[in-house]
Amino acid sequence: MTHLITGAARSGKSRYAEQLAIKHAGPVRYVATAEIRDAEFAERVRQHRLQRPAHWQVLEAERSLAELILGQDQEDGLLLVDCLGMWLMRFFRSDDQFDEMDFVQERQWLLEAIDAVQGQLLLVSNEIGWGVMPMSRVARQYGDLLGRLNQDIAAHCQRVTLIACGLPLVLKST
Repeated sequence: MTHLITGAARSGKSRYAEQLAIKHAGPVRYVATAEIRDAEFAERVRQHRLQRPAHWQVLEAERSLAELILGQDQEDGLLLVDCLGMWLMRFFRSDDQFDEMDFVQERQWLLEAIDAVQGQLLLVSNEIGWGVMPMSRVARQYGDLLGRLNQDIAAHCQRVTLIACGLPLVLKST
């Protein structure tokens, strides 16, 4: 079963995904996608680690998320990927240039991996397009890319849930 869980910042989407994963009877692997770039974010990551069960295996994803998913997939297992927005950030270089060719290929492989998984796959992502359009070109580009990525991922997932105020709203269930 593949499940996209999306929502705004601090909406409770990661907590919801973790609650689903805690109920899973088989092995759980947590796939972290963020690249730590400053001390404040490092502290956020540390706090997240403290909240997760110690027996979960934690894997660090870089750009090749699909390869990691397929390599860790098990019929009785659950993979929790948190989050696609942070994964997308890995394709932006420090000079604010976007590695489009790499992203297009990795995105395609990710969609294929979603279709191929045998176990359970929970994908967490951000909904960022409901506010004011950002002033910078790079921030607008990021918002456009993430919005399209979320649409593509949702089309491939069996279930899609929007989290608002900590409450789940099922958008798709097959």
